[in-house]
Amino acid sequence: MSHQTPADRSQVWIWWVCGLLLLASTINYMDRQTLANTSVQITKEFELSEKQYGTLETAFGLAFAVGASLFGFISDRTNVRWLYPIVLLLWSAMGFATGLVETYAGLLWCRLLLGLFEAGHWPCALKTTQRLLPPDKRALGNSVLQSGTAIGAMVTPLIIKTMVDPNSRGSWRPAFQIVAAVGVGWVVLWLLSIRSRDLHTTSAPQTPTDPNDTTENLSSVASAGHVVGAGRSFFSLLPTRRFLVLVIVVIAINLCWHQFRVWMMKFLEVGRGYSRDDCLLVNFWFNVMTDIGCLSAGIASAWLCRVGWTVHGSRCMVFGLCSFLVALGGLIPWIPSGPTLIFILMAVGIGSLGLFPCYYALSQEMSTAHQGKITGMLGTIAWVFPSIWHREFGGWVDLHKSYDVGMCLASLLPIFAWAAMCLLWPKNVDEAVG
Repeated sequence: MSHQTPADRSQVWIWWVCGLLLLASTINYMDRQTLANTSVQITKEFELSEKQYGTLETAFGLAFAVGASLFGFISDRTNVRWLYPIVLLLWSAMGFATGLVETYAGLLWCRLLLGLFEAGHWPCALKTTQRLLPPDKRALGNSVLQSGTAIGAMVTPLIIKTMVDPNSRGSWRPAFQIVAAVGVGWVVLWLLSIRSRDLHTTSAPQTPTDPNDTTENLSSVASAGHVVGAGRSFFSLLPTRRFLVLVIVVIAINLCWHQFRVWMMKFLEVGRGYSRDDCLLVNFWFNVMTDIGCLSAGIASAWLCRVGWTVHGSRCMVFGLCSFLVALGGLIPWIPSGPTLIFILMAVGIGSLGLFPCYYALSQEMSTAHQGKITGMLGTIAWVFPSIWHREFGGWVDLHKSYDVGMCLASLLPIFAWAAMCLLWPKNVDEAVG
């Protein structure tokens, strides 16, 4: 696959498709976040320990890790016009089934299968933006795609606040089913908007390049319609400096993001004594900030390229600014409940999701021929570490009755990812692909 936008498709259509990707991300996160936003009620109703709740997230994450590689390989061999709606319907079905379960075992299985099928979203979505957008616009396109996760996480607390009575047993169940039903409407829009040939994977011989070509020139080769990495096997791309950097980045930013996604409600309600309604309100505004940060990161990267920055330089600058905002969360153990704590959480929100568009754009420079597999393999790595962490962190909380240390450590990780981007990302083709 290469950047060869269908000749009869307009820029309006391209950004409409990006809007559909945003909507798919929204649905993805609504299905995912419904549990996090009802976690205190479900924990009480099923009489779960914090470690058992953490195990639910571990099951979701490990299944997501398996699904990421599975659907990554499938997406490189299948037209995503068909694969995408299939996986969306499957994860929506698992979300709907969650509202029917009566036992912890049933809940565990629903989370596991939800994670497996939700993993198909990212290989399909990133192949789409890579197919339709040139390198200097990919961070912006990816920010539109990623901002859907913030919108989903933002809307979900409002749905829970409106629909769920914390004092009524089982009142959380319809919320899972209504959220899942939204996916059917997306499938109809997608199939009406996309033709099979629009996202068809094309092959083109890789153009020979000068060994001294910079990473910017390599990006230009990709955008000109040539297939970067077409002459190499997928596995030969793994022991490269580019892939090493991507591994460091994806582990760091995902551990950070998912720590706040999974545990912030409990951190506020159980750890700091906020009321449920106050927690939902903070969670809503946190996700408003994540959306602002995500879109701002994509816009800033595109603007820096327009005013003369290199593509990689613009990404490093934006990623660094976001990392330092997130690092303010390192102060959490020393900040009492109150306005200062909320301000820090908002800063973390702005920075945490702004990291992802830059990371996705970097991953799209690895190989146009193997984009699905690259996305899938990195997704597997990204989810294995947080998944194991959630169970162990739950055990820590059971023992120490505090969430602060985990929030602090997670906030500092993106700084290390930024250092890897700046210091280790290769500057020429030989280092990048050899």
